[in-house]
Amino acid sequence: MKISHHLCTVAFVCASAISALAQPDKPVVVTASNTTSNDLLVYDVSGRMLATVPTGGAGGVNGNAGGIASKSGRVAVINFGSMNVSVFQRSDAGFHLEQLIPSASSPVSVAFGHRHLYILGATSVESHEIFEFGVSLGSDGTATLLKADGSAAQVGVLENQLIVTEKSNAIETIPLSSDGAVAGVPSLVNNVPNNVNTPLGLIARDDEAYVTIAHANEISLVRNDAVIATTGSGTQMAPCWLALDGPWLYSSNSPSQSVSRYLVYGAEITQKDAVAASFNGAPTDIAYHSGYLAVIDGIGGTSHLSVFHVGPDGNLVRKGFSTVAAPINGVAVLGDRYE
Repeated sequence: MKISHHLCTVAFVCASAISALAQPDKPVVVTASNTTSNDLLVYDVSGRMLATVPTGGAGGVNGNAGGIASKSGRVAVINFGSMNVSVFQRSDAGFHLEQLIPSASSPVSVAFGHRHLYILGATSVESHEIFEFGVSLGSDGTATLLKADGSAAQVGVLENQLIVTEKSNAIETIPLSSDGAVAGVPSLVNNVPNNVNTPLGLIARDDEAYVTIAHANEISLVRNDAVIATTGSGTQMAPCWLALDGPWLYSSNSPSQSVSRYLVYGAEITQKDAVAASFNGAPTDIAYHSGYLAVIDGIGGTSHLSVFHVGPDGNLVRKGFSTVAAPINGVAVLGDRYE
């Protein structure tokens, strides 16, 4: 009788997870196990695991952000250890592996935009054109980074450029052609603060990007190839990674084990909450979409996923939590499969 009850319970849990995956209009959160046999991990916003899907590649990256990106039902996941990127398609049945895209150097960050998938590797950045039924296996543009020393951190997409951070003190932009392909060499942005120390995370929107200067405890605003504003992080140390929701900018501060909230408008960056949320481990990535903010943190060999609902005033209310026995990397929030 106990066995029957247990089997019924397992069947109910499985059925619930399948039911959740079969609703592509419901928001989900995805991350990657970052293990030797890398997996895409899919959660609902309550932190319940829905699926584990092999990427077909190897993980092993650290010290980066944007290891997962999503657009129009596609999800790209970096496989640092095997020098490729997995592209998944979301459907009524869940997520299925669509392609493995080889990269010119070990990938650390990905982004979608301008009908392209952009892959930032340890020493290079490249563009792959997107078609109706997939992503081109070959790149239509590649550029070697300014430092190219393995310290690449994150890539973002601007109106006619890419923006890239390298931890060995470079914030650079790369021109794109009219159709979105990488079409030039990187150049250092102007007016970088004299105390620049370890640019890490960034979030891009339209023609501007916010960039963390982690070891200087600062966040800078880059517009038109120049830093036009910089603000300090106050009591919170080393803002590392960023997410943006309208006028609200969120920074995850790894050594302080916190997320801060900033109000941004024009050239202003004003901290409103030094500690908008706190964690037991060091946050390693952050993402926003569809009214939810997802944060992953780690301590030792264990990682945690926290999911927050974002109110109209930018306040965070924790809705989900999950513990993962792996150094997970990258996080994205997906709305419906067409977003």
